[in-house]
Amino acid sequence: MDVLEDIFDTFALRGALYFRTDFSAPWAVTVPDYEQVARFHLVVQGRCHVRTGVDETVELGPGDLILIPRGQSHELSDQPGRDAPPLETVLQDAGYEDDNVLVVGSGNPSASTQMVCGHFSFRQGADHPILRALPNFIVASAADRAKEPLFDETLRLLTRRVFQDAGRSASAVRRMSEVIFIELLRLGIGADEHLAKVLGGLRDPQIGKALELIHKCPGDPWTVATLAAEVGMSRSSFADQFRQTVGLGPMHYLSDWRLQKALSLLTDSQLPVQQVAALAGYRSPAAFTRAFSDKFGVAPTQMRRQSA
Repeated sequence: MDVLEDIFDTFALRGALYFRTDFSAPWAVTVPDYEQVARFHLVVQGRCHVRTGVDETVELGPGDLILIPRGQSHELSDQPGRDAPPLETVLQDAGYEDDNVLVVGSGNPSASTQMVCGHFSFRQGADHPILRALPNFIVASAADRAKEPLFDETLRLLTRRVFQDAGRSASAVRRMSEVIFIELLRLGIGADEHLAKVLGGLRDPQIGKALELIHKCPGDPWTVATLAAEVGMSRSSFADQFRQTVGLGPMHYLSDWRLQKALSLLTDSQLPVQQVAALAGYRSPAAFTRAFSDKFGVAPTQMRRQSA
């Protein structure tokens, strides 16, 4: 099975477009913190400076895209050093009425900065070594896109839908979101050693097979020894290589993933909590409740009420 597909299905990965821009200089905006999202900005025309930290500023040109994985606050501007008011203030001053186009200033349209801005959302509580390994930002340049035809065509299609068919763009963005996000992860491998190591585990013949087994049958009574035997390794070598690659020991990874699957079942199904516990590999509902509460801070029944 496709482990990445299982991960992002379980996390309820969804893409959403929140606006496209038509910014005439001078302009700047501060995008606020937002949990459980990965924001993206795709420059279609003009230039944009993105400040993600005190000493982290990236300049984007036409065709460039930046992904900010953890929803952290960041500044967008036509020039570095601009006073960047909060997004809510910019929306209010511009008279934005949820028409998908945020217009700031009234300069020459051919010289304005036009972007497609959106985000990928994850289920509250989503957690995985891949998410933890993501860098502060990932940039896909126009040159990067030229080397990745599928990714490039998907972004071109997204842009066409947004600029030519805005009324129906939301459903198109949702359909394309997983392709875009996973392709961005692939592009990020070359730029970040930690992310490269974790994603490399999926392609490793032995560690990748162990991950497939865990994701295919998370409720099975796996042990380090049984997983090692399935992939043809000694117990100690398997445990060491798994930890070095994924960042967690095999049993730690398994227990974390079982709880993620349980969270998904609790919020997306009406299965009784006892059945959810069994499907997640817990023989005792009490043990499941303790583990779930330790991980998410609330009991399974309370989580279900909150999600409802």
